[in-house]
Amino acid sequence: AYLNDPRYSKQAHASSVLPFIGPVATGVMNSSGKNTEHRRKALWIGLILCWASLFSVSYISTGYAIGGTLLYAPCISYLSEWFVTRPGFANSVIFAGTAVGVIVLPPLLPRLISAFGVAKALRYISIGIALVCAPCPFVKPRIPLSRTTSISSPPPPKSGMDGRQIVLDRHRHQGFAYYLPVVWLPTFANDMNISVNQSSLAIALLNGSSLVGRLFLGYLSDKANPWTLEMCTLLPFSLVTFFVWGFSRNLASIIGFGIAYGCPAGSWTSLWSGFIKPVAKDDPNLATYLFGYLTLSRGFGNIMATPIATALIPASAAVGMYPIVEGRFRSVTIFAGTCLAGAAGFGGWGIEGNRRRRVDQMVLYLSA
Repeated sequence: AYLNDPRYSKQAHASSVLPFIGPVATGVMNSSGKNTEHRRKALWIGLILCWASLFSVSYISTGYAIGGTLLYAPCISYLSEWFVTRPGFANSVIFAGTAVGVIVLPPLLPRLISAFGVAKALRYISIGIALVCAPCPFVKPRIPLSRTTSISSPPPPKSGMDGRQIVLDRHRHQGFAYYLPVVWLPTFANDMNISVNQSSLAIALLNGSSLVGRLFLGYLSDKANPWTLEMCTLLPFSLVTFFVWGFSRNLASIIGFGIAYGCPAGSWTSLWSGFIKPVAKDDPNLATYLFGYLTLSRGFGNIMATPIATALIPASAAVGMYPIVEGRFRSVTIFAGTCLAGAAGFGGWGIEGNRRRRVDQMVLYLSA
């Protein structure tokens, strides 16, 4: 939407800087676990920043704002303290909350902007977000602060490529691909002469399906092997990108892609607690610390994906595979699908590593 507004699109480097706004915020949520004594303060500061950043940006047209994640990170750090037996489902509920917001905003924003203009619409949204987030600073930890000020270190790896390294590499690959369809789908729809309201519907359905997927996979992550669930998520994730997005020709196919992509793609974060729990065990600080590393790893991929995608979308391209809109999105589609396939490959490596560890443990038990 911003790239279609001459006030923003005519600014220097707008096509490469504007897509950074959402993804760049995901890479800075890794400090809460190390500084647990500041979590309550961070909640209040985060609430003020979330409101102030949206409200103040409505008065400017030459700068770019990044919302604070201070409100979000402390709530994540409390998760491992309050939800011990079902952390996966609790984690999925938190991420499902973000999906609710992006379900509501796509159809609401165009109407607010057309009725009040961009500036006033941002001010109204900032007030609404402040009211919704007002209870967050009153969330308290379950464990006294004196017991949570120290962090245990994760056990050292036993090999050059242990499970934690595989998880981080897979997160980077998944991060490279996840935001590309979400960020570029409105531009893709606009190039196909689909209206803003119709493309907003596709985004809303994408996030609606991710809401269902997150809750369902979070529930399963407390009961099943997260490595197996990861493979069942990433493989359809990759296939949908290659075949559904790549060959979309009209509004119906874009809506179908949004639904098919949102369910496996959005539910990925619901598996994080399943990967963390075997390492952190009953240490809530270590769980938060590892959660931050996963967020940072994925955020690195999100940030780097933006300039890569900008470079891959030329003004025109020769018609070949994925000929829609003159093949402009062909390279992006192949890049995203390949990254997801690579992440699935790392997942298979993790499953094999888990199987070998179980066999070794059984041999040691029988020989004892």
